[in-house]
Amino acid sequence: MRTYRELFRAPEFTALFATVSVQVAAQTVSGIALATLVYGATGSPLLSALSMFGASFAQVVGAATLLSFADRLPPRAALAGLALFTALTTALLAVPGLPVGAVLGVVLVQGLVASIGGGVRFGLLSEIVSSEGYLLGRSLLNMSVGAMQIAGFAGGGLLLAVATPSAVLLGGAGLSLLAAIVARLGLSARPARTSGRASVRATWRGNRELLSSPARRAVYIGLWVPNGLIVGCEALFVPYSPQAAGALFVAAAMGMLAGDAFAGRLLPARWRRPLTTPVQLLLAVPYLAFALHPPLWAAAGLAAVASVGYCGSLLLQDRLVELTPPELRGHSLGLHSSGMFTMQAVGATVAGAVAQLMPAGRAMAVMAVASIAVSLLLARAYRAPVTTSPAVSPSPAASRT
Repeated sequence: MRTYRELFRAPEFTALFATVSVQVAAQTVSGIALATLVYGATGSPLLSALSMFGASFAQVVGAATLLSFADRLPPRAALAGLALFTALTTALLAVPGLPVGAVLGVVLVQGLVASIGGGVRFGLLSEIVSSEGYLLGRSLLNMSVGAMQIAGFAGGGLLLAVATPSAVLLGGAGLSLLAAIVARLGLSARPARTSGRASVRATWRGNRELLSSPARRAVYIGLWVPNGLIVGCEALFVPYSPQAAGALFVAAAMGMLAGDAFAGRLLPARWRRPLTTPVQLLLAVPYLAFALHPPLWAAAGLAAVASVGYCGSLLLQDRLVELTPPELRGHSLGLHSSGMFTMQAVGATVAGAVAQLMPAGRAMAVMAVASIAVSLLLARAYRAPVTTSPAVSPSPAASRT
């Protein structure tokens, strides 16, 4: 597969694309509404960041306990069920007067249940498209994330100007319900990808096998840490500009959209590895200027340019697929997704804590310096030659159906 048109001709890709797109819009609208609600109630950058990204903290628990479910659940039922659960819990967050502690508790439960979602979605994608079309498919899904974030942040910002955060949260719950309906009606009833019983032990076994390879470990660190630190910068958009944070989120989403389009559709395969470190540096360097507290128009431009660098994750995901045996692919992609969300939560929390001690713009610059340092340390590992995926002896619990 070489074109987006060919992707949409693949059976079920359109339904998966629609499910992911609507769910991202729901999460975006809900996230900005919840962050605004908590910041208005507490005035705390840290609690605001935790409310928006705290669900990702539970991803590390899910990665350690639940990832074996990613290959052992029927994909359609799993995706529809996850979206329905998100709808119900988001509606709970809209209850007036809910204590901040209860809000954060619900957010953490959402993250724990959602920890298997990445493995289910991206494992299903690997079945729907050929292995050669996986990067293009991930590129298009990432572009849908950018587009839906633009729509979600813009729509959420407009709604917050005329409605209460609780009302906007109910709108986000309705979008999650729509995603559940699309998944249930649009996807085929496929069997689970792997037989055997899902368990904590099976999850640990798969994680050990995946992290036993130095090449895969470097890729996972590159997928998790530099991006997570920059998400910490984005978590400070509300404290940086409380009245116009939506504009900064939209600008960042537009940059991410442009980067994914470039990496998935235009970048030749031979340039993917050489450009990984430069684009990850691009992700961080523009945020150094936030220490000077630029005006809104300049801040939005810097956020857009920086977010082009998110396409480095797409390049690393392609490498991860190369390095992973097929019988662990769903588990591997789920581990990437859970680790990514966890590090986003860590980055948001660290950024919020730093912003308690200094202005938000300077805190962003601190996070950018840390991201640059990690990307430079990983540059040598990325240059190592790609070898055939190491032989992994699948346990009975990890065998294919």
